[in-house]
Amino acid sequence: MSGGGAIAGPDGRLRCPWGLSTEDYVAYHDEEWGRPVHGDDALFERLCLEAFQSGLSWITILRRREGFRKAFSGFRIAEVALFTDADRERLLADEGIIRNRAKIDATLANARVLAGWAPGELDTLIWSYAPDPATRPAPASVGEVPAVTDESTALSKALKKRGLRFIGPTTAYALMQACGLVDDHVADCVARGAGR
Repeated sequence: MSGGGAIAGPDGRLRCPWGLSTEDYVAYHDEEWGRPVHGDDALFERLCLEAFQSGLSWITILRRREGFRKAFSGFRIAEVALFTDADRERLLADEGIIRNRAKIDATLANARVLAGWAPGELDTLIWSYAPDPATRPAPASVGEVPAVTDESTALSKALKKRGLRFIGPTTAYALMQACGLVDDHVADCVARGAGR
Protein backbone atom coordinates (compact mmCIF):
# COMPACT_ATOMS: atom_id res chain seq x y z
CA MET A 1 0.00 0.00 0.00
CA SER A 2 1.41 3.38 -0.91
CA GLY A 3 0.82 6.90 0.30
CA GLY A 4 1.55 6.25 3.96
CA GLY A 5 -0.77 3.28 4.40
CA ALA A 6 0.22 0.10 6.21
CA ILE A 7 3.23 -1.75 4.80
CA ALA A 8 4.45 -5.29 5.35
CA GLY A 9 7.36 -5.82 7.69
CA PRO A 10 9.94 -8.63 7.51
CA ASP A 11 7.42 -10.89 9.27
CA GLY A 12 4.78 -10.13 6.63
CA ARG A 13 2.52 -8.26 9.08
CA LEU A 14 1.15 -4.88 8.04
CA ARG A 15 2.24 -1.92 10.15
CA CYS A 16 2.20 1.87 10.11
CA PRO A 17 5.19 2.91 7.96
CA TRP A 18 6.92 4.72 10.84
CA GLY A 19 6.79 1.50 12.88
CA LEU A 20 9.22 -0.09 10.44
CA SER A 21 11.50 2.92 9.92
CA THR A 22 14.04 1.69 12.48
CA GLU A 23 14.44 -1.59 14.35
CA ASP A 24 13.88 0.23 17.65
CA TYR A 25 10.42 1.30 16.56
CA VAL A 26 8.96 -2.16 15.84
CA ALA A 27 8.41 -3.24 19.47
CA TYR A 28 7.38 0.28 20.51
CA HIS A 29 4.85 0.43 17.67
CA ASP A 30 3.52 -3.09 18.22
CA GLU A 31 3.40 -3.20 22.01
CA GLU A 32 3.19 0.37 23.37
CA TRP A 33 2.09 3.19 21.08
CA GLY A 34 -1.66 3.64 21.17
CA ARG A 35 -2.21 1.27 24.09
CA PRO A 36 -4.02 2.76 27.09
CA VAL A 37 -1.72 4.07 29.82
CA HIS A 38 -3.09 4.78 33.28
CA GLY A 39 -1.55 5.86 36.57
CA ASP A 40 -0.26 9.27 37.56
CA ASP A 41 3.44 8.34 37.51
CA ALA A 42 3.15 6.51 34.18
CA LEU A 43 1.36 9.47 32.61
CA PHE A 44 3.85 11.90 34.16
CA GLU A 45 6.64 9.93 32.46
CA ARG A 46 4.91 10.15 29.08
CA LEU A 47 4.16 13.85 29.62
CA CYS A 48 7.83 14.52 30.38
CA LEU A 49 9.19 12.43 27.51
CA GLU A 50 6.83 14.05 25.01
CA ALA A 51 8.01 17.47 26.23
CA PHE A 52 11.66 16.43 25.86
CA GLN A 53 10.84 15.18 22.36
CA SER A 54 9.61 18.61 21.26
CA GLY A 55 11.81 19.68 18.35
CA LEU A 56 13.52 16.27 18.14
CA SER A 57 12.65 12.91 16.64
CA TRP A 58 10.93 10.41 18.93
CA ILE A 59 13.65 7.82 18.26
CA THR A 60 16.11 10.14 20.04
CA ILE A 61 13.97 9.96 23.18
CA LEU A 62 13.12 6.27 22.85
CA ARG A 63 16.80 5.32 22.72
CA ARG A 64 17.45 7.36 25.89
CA ARG A 65 14.31 6.33 27.76
CA GLU A 66 16.13 4.12 30.27
CA GLY A 67 18.59 6.94 30.90
CA PHE A 68 15.68 9.28 31.55
CA ARG A 69 14.07 6.79 33.92
CA LYS A 70 17.30 6.43 35.87
CA ALA A 71 17.95 10.18 35.98
CA PHE A 72 14.39 11.05 37.07
CA SER A 73 13.85 8.33 39.71
CA GLY A 74 11.55 6.30 37.49
CA PHE A 75 9.38 9.41 37.03
CA ARG A 76 7.84 8.91 40.45
CA ILE A 77 6.17 12.28 40.98
CA ALA A 78 6.68 12.34 44.76
CA GLU A 79 10.43 11.78 44.36
CA VAL A 80 11.03 14.16 41.43
CA ALA A 81 9.14 16.88 43.32
CA LEU A 82 11.86 16.74 45.99
CA PHE A 83 14.77 17.19 43.56
CA THR A 84 17.15 19.93 44.68
CA ASP A 85 19.40 22.39 42.86
CA ALA A 86 22.13 19.73 43.10
CA ASP A 87 19.84 17.28 41.29
CA ARG A 88 19.21 19.91 38.63
CA GLU A 89 22.95 20.33 38.09
CA ARG A 90 23.33 16.54 37.96
CA LEU A 91 20.64 16.36 35.27
CA LEU A 92 22.25 19.14 33.24
CA ALA A 93 25.47 17.08 33.19
CA ASP A 94 23.80 13.69 32.50
CA GLU A 95 24.77 12.45 29.04
CA GLY A 96 22.08 9.76 29.24
CA ILE A 97 19.28 12.31 28.73
CA ILE A 98 18.59 15.41 26.65
CA ARG A 99 20.32 18.18 28.61
CA ASN A 100 17.92 20.98 27.80
CA ARG A 101 17.73 23.43 30.69
CA ALA A 102 14.17 24.64 29.93
CA LYS A 103 12.82 21.10 29.61
CA ILE A 104 14.58 19.91 32.77
CA ASP A 105 13.26 22.92 34.70
CA ALA A 106 9.74 22.27 33.38
CA THR A 107 9.92 18.62 34.45
CA LEU A 108 10.96 19.55 37.98
CA ALA A 109 8.35 22.33 38.21
CA ASN A 110 5.61 20.04 36.88
CA ALA A 111 6.49 17.36 39.45
CA ARG A 112 6.17 19.93 42.24
CA VAL A 113 2.74 20.97 40.94
CA LEU A 114 1.53 17.39 40.51
CA ALA A 115 2.77 16.39 43.96
CA GLY A 116 -0.01 18.55 45.34
CA TRP A 117 -2.73 16.81 43.35
CA ALA A 118 -4.90 14.04 44.74
CA PRO A 119 -3.98 10.45 43.75
CA GLY A 120 -5.50 9.68 40.36
CA GLU A 121 -6.21 13.31 39.55
CA LEU A 122 -3.74 13.53 36.65
CA ASP A 123 -5.05 10.27 35.19
CA THR A 124 -8.66 11.43 35.47
CA LEU A 125 -7.93 14.84 33.97
CA ILE A 126 -5.98 13.52 30.97
CA TRP A 127 -8.46 10.76 30.17
CA SER A 128 -11.39 13.17 30.39
CA TYR A 129 -10.16 14.55 27.04
CA ALA A 130 -10.25 11.22 25.20
CA PRO A 131 -12.60 11.60 22.23
CA ASP A 132 -15.34 9.09 21.50
CA PRO A 133 -13.68 6.44 19.27
CA ALA A 134 -16.89 6.27 17.20
CA THR A 135 -16.24 9.85 16.03
CA ARG A 136 -12.75 8.99 14.74
CA PRO A 137 -12.58 6.79 11.64
CA ALA A 138 -9.38 4.83 11.15
CA PRO A 139 -6.90 6.78 9.07
CA ALA A 140 -6.15 5.11 5.74
CA SER A 141 -2.67 6.64 5.72
CA VAL A 142 -0.36 8.53 8.06
CA GLY A 143 -1.14 11.64 6.01
CA GLU A 144 -4.65 11.59 7.48
CA VAL A 145 -3.37 11.70 11.08
CA PRO A 146 -3.62 15.19 12.60
CA ALA A 147 -0.87 16.87 14.61
CA VAL A 148 -3.33 18.81 16.76
CA THR A 149 -7.03 18.35 17.57
CA ASP A 150 -9.66 20.30 19.45
CA GLU A 151 -9.25 17.81 22.31
CA SER A 152 -5.47 18.20 22.47
CA THR A 153 -5.82 21.99 22.44
CA ALA A 154 -8.33 21.79 25.30
CA LEU A 155 -6.12 19.33 27.23
CA SER A 156 -3.11 21.62 26.81
CA LYS A 157 -5.11 24.59 28.09
CA ALA A 158 -6.42 22.59 31.07
CA LEU A 159 -2.94 21.42 32.07
CA LYS A 160 -1.48 24.91 31.68
CA LYS A 161 -4.32 26.41 33.71
CA ARG A 162 -3.41 23.98 36.51
CA GLY A 163 0.21 25.18 36.42
CA LEU A 164 1.95 22.66 34.14
CA ARG A 165 4.58 23.83 31.67
CA PHE A 166 5.92 22.74 28.28
CA ILE A 167 2.68 21.08 27.15
CA GLY A 168 1.37 22.73 24.00
CA PRO A 169 -1.42 21.31 21.82
CA THR A 170 0.99 19.31 19.63
CA THR A 171 2.75 17.79 22.63
CA ALA A 172 -0.65 17.07 24.19
CA TYR A 173 -1.74 15.27 21.03
CA ALA A 174 1.44 13.20 20.91
CA LEU A 175 0.68 12.23 24.52
CA MET A 176 -2.88 11.28 23.56
CA GLN A 177 -1.57 9.09 20.73
CA ALA A 178 1.13 7.42 22.77
CA CYS A 179 -1.14 6.75 25.75
CA GLY A 180 -4.09 5.34 23.83
CA LEU A 181 -6.57 8.18 24.22
CA VAL A 182 -6.77 7.95 20.43
CA ASP A 183 -5.89 5.09 18.09
CA ASP A 184 -3.98 6.57 15.16
CA HIS A 185 -2.64 3.29 13.80
CA VAL A 186 -3.63 3.22 10.13
CA ALA A 187 -6.62 1.11 9.14
CA ASP A 188 -4.76 -2.00 7.98
CA CYS A 189 -2.12 -1.95 10.72
CA VAL A 190 -1.79 -5.09 12.84
CA ALA A 191 -1.72 -2.94 16.01
CA ARG A 192 -4.94 -1.07 15.25
CA GLY A 193 -7.43 -1.70 18.03
CA ALA A 194 -4.98 -3.91 19.93
CA GLY A 195 -5.20 -1.82 23.06
CA ARG A 196 -8.98 -1.68 23.23
